Amino acid sequence: MKDRLRTAYETWRITRRERRDTQDVPLAPAAAVKPLSPEDLPLVFVTHNDLTILPFFLRHYRRLGVTRFICVDDVSQDGTRDYLLAQPDVDLWTSPLRFGEARRGRRWREQLFRHYGKDRWYLNVDSDEFLLYDQWERQPLRALIRVLEREGARRLPSPMIDMYSGPGAREPGAEADMPWVFSNHFDGEGYSCEAERRGLSIQGGPRRRRFNEDNQLIKYPVIFWDDTCFFGSSLHRPLPYDRNFGAMWGALLHFKFFTNYREKIAEAAQGKQHYNDSEHYKAMMSELQSSGELELVDEHSWQFRDGAQLVDLGFMTKIDFER
Repeated sequence: MKDRLRTAYETWRITRRERRDTQDVPLAPAAAVKPLSPEDLPLVFVTHNDLTILPFFLRHYRRLGVTRFICVDDVSQDGTRDYLLAQPDVDLWTSPLRFGEARRGRRWREQLFRHYGKDRWYLNVDSDEFLLYDQWERQPLRALIRVLEREGARRLPSPMIDMYSGPGAREPGAEADMPWVFSNHFDGEGYSCEAERRGLSIQGGPRRRRFNEDNQLIKYPVIFWDDTCFFGSSLHRPLPYDRNFGAMWGALLHFKFFTNYREKIAEAAQGKQHYNDSEHYKAMMSELQSSGELELVDEHSWQFRDGAQLVDLGFMTKIDFER
């Protein structure tokens, strides 16, 4: 009872602040956009110089059933903008603000939810995050959402699993390939999980193991957005907080260490758009400068196989699609 009261009080306190501080930020479509239809399943994402991974990203989510991609491009200079403008199911938005100035993208996302409409389901991810859930190879996102609605849930907790290259890795190339053929390993153990006032807290993985990062590894990539929802202080703890304790979990494969990770880390370290002036990227950059690469494989590493493996390891839960 005390825990529920603390969560309710935190929701009231932070919601009052967010309602007071809500404001539109400069954000404009790069081309004409159409309203969503009731049948649309939209995905909101932010990207910056991610042309290397975007074809895999769009392919993955199209296969899951996403019908509209709504993207803020944070001044990409690698061809990302032109690539996305050529995609008929992508709405591209731009802003004179940088990622950090938009509260690390939270202002953009909230404004897009207001523009496209509340009281509906969205996917909310970054362009290096790939959602998996039990039986994802056979069950589309619409089926997952039906189960969430059946269970009275309004979002899907999903641990972020940092993927990195190890033995057996190869460059993705074939039409069926996905980023996990290159970033083919992950830490299968060494995590902590707690229920806190604002939601679940998961920490660990290779960035804590190697760089002592206390980064938060929980997100809610499938979310029903209504008038009570805000991101508050973090994408990892959206309001209202009582919705952040769901019993059904997916997982986000996080490809921070994809084929071009050296360039991405250097750019993030120099750009200072991330938390605490990109301090954790600076630590990784220092390692790269001294050794030329990041060697993340050790005794905690597992080679990625499939979604069933993540269920067996406890990262995801089984889902009953038939009931």
